[in-house]
Amino acid sequence: MDSVTTEDHEFRSRCSIARTLELIGDKWTLLIVRDLMWHGKHTFQALQESAEHIPTNILSDRLRRLMGWGLVRREPYQERPVRYAYHLTDTGRELEPVLLAAMQWGHHNLGGGVFRPPETGD
Repeated sequence: MDSVTTEDHEFRSRCSIARTLELIGDKWTLLIVRDLMWHGKHTFQALQESAEHIPTNILSDRLRRLMGWGLVRREPYQERPVRYAYHLTDTGRELEPVLLAAMQWGHHNLGGGVFRPPETGD
């Protein structure tokens, strides 16, 4: 099993919740993970076209961070110009229960839409 790369990062807290939020606690990161995990969006353009319309500079930054942490890997799918497909690593896929819990809470408390994730991820 993979683990998150933390050698070059000094966390602000010893608390596991605080450390996790340092990594995935912004507005966009879990939406990118959602799209990679369940929605079959694996290119920069496909991720950019999500309903939430993530700005390109933020999408670039979050993908770079996710790759740096070892949650996402990229593979070239086109040579000229080089374009990449993004995929969750095993560690990235371990975020599925977090997404499911947030989705269930949103359905119950915020009247969110219903989405049934596929039985298998990425």
